[in-house]
Amino acid sequence: MTEPMVEPSEAARRLTVFLVDDHAMFRAGVRAELGAHVEVVGEASSVAEAISRIGAIRPDVVLLDVHMPDGGGRAVLESIRRTHPQVKFLALSVSDAAEDVIGLIRAGARGYVTKTISPDELAAAVRRVADGDAVFSPRLAGFVLDAFASRPDVPVADPELDQLTNREREVLRLLARGYAYKEIAKELFISIKTVETHVSNVLRKLQMSNRYELSRWAADRRLV
Repeated sequence: MTEPMVEPSEAARRLTVFLVDDHAMFRAGVRAELGAHVEVVGEASSVAEAISRIGAIRPDVVLLDVHMPDGGGRAVLESIRRTHPQVKFLALSVSDAAEDVIGLIRAGARGYVTKTISPDELAAAVRRVADGDAVFSPRLAGFVLDAFASRPDVPVADPELDQLTNREREVLRLLARGYAYKEIAKELFISIKTVETHVSNVLRKLQMSNRYELSRWAADRRLV
């Protein structure tokens, strides 16, 4: 006797989400907070791993960190969109810099939120992105409107800025905001010695001699 077809359960229809972030503790926290709302089907800590696993799993939504040691989240997004355009991306980053927001949106992300977002707000943002909506915090939405409306021709590329690695840009941005080395280390989950090394590299590449010059340089480029 043939068994009657059974409709998928509500649990089986839950949204599937993939996490991309180079910090294992952060991924664990997001997974724990979102577990009641969606099904977290995988995670990756690097660009290469993310591209490989997302292509195989094909989740509904990818929560994507912007800066990682082996490259940017944009590389993940651009690679996956070429082969799996149905997968939607929501950037989840410590960075609220205009260039990061605009870069990810131009690459095809459906939204961009910062890591200060609450768990309930993040769950709601994931569902809205899965439904096809665009999701931004009010401040970040302003960046997008400026870039695509009143300043459509402003270039994102910057030859001097392009010399810096993603991690060096993160350190520079926090330094320009007045963070102490100890605070930068805590924010980025790295050692103070590593912060010092990044600052030294940034000074050398930009041919500057102190953090005050770096702060002015960053402010002129609206990186702060």
